[in-house]
Amino acid sequence: MRLREKYIGDGAFYKKVLLVAVPIMIQNGITNFVSLLDNIMVGHIGTEQMSGVAIVNQLLMVYYLCIFGGLSGAGIFTAQYYGQGDDEGIRHTFRYKFWMGVILTVGVVVLFLGWGNDFIQLFLNGGNDGGDLQATLGYGNGYLRIMLLGLPPFLFLQIYASTLRECGETVVPMKAGICAVFVNLVFNYFLIYGKFGFPQLGVTGAAIATVLSRYVEAAIVVWWTHSHKSRNTYIEGIYRTLKVPLKLVKNYFIKGAPLLVNETLWSAGMAFLLQCYSVRGLNVVAGINIANTINNVFNVVFIAMGDAVAIIIGQLLGAGRMKEAKDTDTKIIAFSVFSSAVMAVLMFAAASMFPNLYNTTPEAKLLAAQFIMAQAVFMPQNAFMHATYFTIRSGGKTLVTFFFDSVFVWCVSVPVAYFLSRYTQLYVLVIFCLGQMADWIKCAIGYILVKKGVWMQNIVKD
Repeated sequence: MRLREKYIGDGAFYKKVLLVAVPIMIQNGITNFVSLLDNIMVGHIGTEQMSGVAIVNQLLMVYYLCIFGGLSGAGIFTAQYYGQGDDEGIRHTFRYKFWMGVILTVGVVVLFLGWGNDFIQLFLNGGNDGGDLQATLGYGNGYLRIMLLGLPPFLFLQIYASTLRECGETVVPMKAGICAVFVNLVFNYFLIYGKFGFPQLGVTGAAIATVLSRYVEAAIVVWWTHSHKSRNTYIEGIYRTLKVPLKLVKNYFIKGAPLLVNETLWSAGMAFLLQCYSVRGLNVVAGINIANTINNVFNVVFIAMGDAVAIIIGQLLGAGRMKEAKDTDTKIIAFSVFSSAVMAVLMFAAASMFPNLYNTTPEAKLLAAQFIMAQAVFMPQNAFMHATYFTIRSGGKTLVTFFFDSVFVWCVSVPVAYFLSRYTQLYVLVIFCLGQMADWIKCAIGYILVKKGVWMQNIVKD
C-alpha cells in the first residue's frame, strides 16, 4: 500500500500534471510528426538528399540546445518568481534571455557561414557504399544556408514560449506550434515536389518551408503575449529598457552557465556519436536518421514529462512547499517511466514497417529497423534519466546537472563509441547498444541524487 501511495497519485495529481504536459506533448508530437512526414518526403527523393539534411539537422541541434541551455538558467528563476508573484523578476529574466539568445545566435551564424562545409564533411565517411558523398555534401550545404535564416524567429519563439510555459501557460505555444507545422507540411509538399504551380526545389524547398513555418509560429506567440497583458502582467513595459541589474545577471549566469555549457557539450556529444557511427558508411547515417525520426515522435511523452517536472516542481520550490515538491516529483518520474514503457511497445511494433516508407537502400532500411527496436528497448531508461535531470535542475543545481549530463557523455558514451567504431569490427548496432547500456551508471547516479533531495532549494527567497 505504501508503494502505491509513494508512486501513484490521485485523480487531482494526474489532472494537474496532464494539464501541463499534454499541451506540450501535443505541440511536440505534431511538430515531430510533421518532421517525420518532412523526412519521408525528402527520403523519397533519395539517400543523398536525406542524409545531407539529416547531418545538417544534427549540427543545428547543437544550436537549438545551446539556446535551450542558455535560456534555461534564467527559466529556473522565472518559474520560482512566478510562484512568488514577482512580475519584475520575470521581466529581468526575460531581458536576460534576450541578450543571451542574441549573442549565441550571432556566434552560431558566423560559425556555420565560415565552416559549415567542414562540419558536414566530418560525417561523410566509409566510401560511396550507401550513396554519393559529394552529392550529399552539396545538398547539405544548400540546406544549411537557408536554414540559417530561420534562426532569428526560432530565438524569439523560445524566449517568449519558455517564459509563457514557466508561468503556467502551455496551451498558446501548443496552438502556435500546430499552425506552424500545418504551414510547414503544406509548403513542404508544394516546394519539394513542385505542386500547384510552385517550383520543384527538393531539399531547398524543404528548408524554405521550415523557415517560413518558424516565422509564423514566432509571430503568433509574440502577438498573443502582448495582446493579453491582463493575463501576462509581466509583459507590460518589457521593452521599456533592456538593462538587467548586474547582480541578477551574475546570479542568472552562475546558475545558467553550467546549463549552457551542458546543453552545448551534450548536443555536440550526440553529433560526435553520429560521426563515430558514420565511419561505417552512409547507410548507417541514413538508417540512424530514419530511426531517430520515428523515435522523436514516440519520445514526446517523456520529453513533456521533463517539462512538467521543471514547471510544477520549480513552482512548488519557489513557494517553499518542499515536502509536496518531493512527493510530486516521485510520482511524476514513475508516471513518465510507465507511460514511456507503453510507447516503447508501440514503437517496437512499428520497427519493421516504418523504414519501407523511404526510397533508400535495403541495407539502410534493415539498419533503420534494428535501430528503432533498440531505441524502443532503452526508452524507459531514457525517460528516467530525463526526469531526474529536470528534477535536479528545478532546484538550481545546474553544476550537478552539468556533470550528470554532458560530462558523462564525453567521459563515458563518446569514448565507448569512438573506440568500438574505430578499433573493433563489432556490428554498428552492437556498438549503439553498448553505449546505451553504459547509461545504467547514469541511472544509478540520478536515482541517488533524487532520493537524497539535494535539489530541494528555493533560489529566489531573498
